[in-house]
Amino acid sequence: MGVERKFVKNGLDKAQMAEYFSKQLERAGYGGMSINRTPMGTQVTIFAEKPGMIIGKGGKTIHRLTHDLETMFRVDNPQIDVQEVKIPELNAQMMASRLAAAIERGLYFRKAGHNMLRRIMEAGALGCEIDIAGKLTGPRKRTEKFVAGNMLHAGNPAMELVDKGFAIAIKKLGIIGCRVRIVPPTIKLPGRFKTTGVAAPEAAREAKKEGIGELVKAPEGKPEGIKPQAAVQPKPEAQPAEVKPEAPVPAEAEVQSSQTGESEGHTGNIEERKHGDTLEHKHAGYDYWHPASRIHKKEES
Repeated sequence: MGVERKFVKNGLDKAQMAEYFSKQLERAGYGGMSINRTPMGTQVTIFAEKPGMIIGKGGKTIHRLTHDLETMFRVDNPQIDVQEVKIPELNAQMMASRLAAAIERGLYFRKAGHNMLRRIMEAGALGCEIDIAGKLTGPRKRTEKFVAGNMLHAGNPAMELVDKGFAIAIKKLGIIGCRVRIVPPTIKLPGRFKTTGVAAPEAAREAKKEGIGELVKAPEGKPEGIKPQAAVQPKPEAQPAEVKPEAPVPAEAEVQSSQTGESEGHTGNIEERKHGDTLEHKHAGYDYWHPASRIHKKEES
């Protein structure tokens, strides 16, 4: 069997099983089922308002259902588990069955739809949509829709987050279909966000004032017009950095002026000084000093 045929067969079997359970367990408040295939067999979970009626006396009813799954639907090693529905108003299948039963009893469809919508929304649902289709008031069929809250219609969230239920009401003029779609209050709608309020400036200022410590009292000689300032903790005094003794700079030797003397072979008016360990001199008519050991260029006569 191809993959496509296998998926189609599984979907058909699931629809037939749901129809079978809805007919057999109508009095027990059937609220849908889920199928989980495991290596040990097929686990079928049935949701109902009255689990005791599904189990039966001594498990007689549930054994009959297990036998029917094996023989009629060819389910491999079925294991049926029954769970009670705590809030029936949030189960779409139960609400669809109750709506169909109310229409069959003769209740006007519009009144029944509004009553069911109000009950579902009061139970805490985030959104609800009820469709009633068929020969409602005339010879031709039409559809009446009742909507409240937020409803998802497209995409994967609409398939996974929305609970769906369907039931039919058999009237003299024909069949009336009732479809109920409910968004449970426990889910988180995609794309919805909340905004947080920003604190007012005055509130922020008051919060700052609460954190301020005791105020410093004003000194006696201070004028009254000046408000006391907030207490400020004294900062630790900075310790003076250690000053390393600098190397002694040799003072310039006293300038010896020799107006008519000679220094190491140099003639003319020469001023000499001791700069460190170097003997320097300066000639008359020049403003710079140079080492006395420098060789001078002799002037041509």
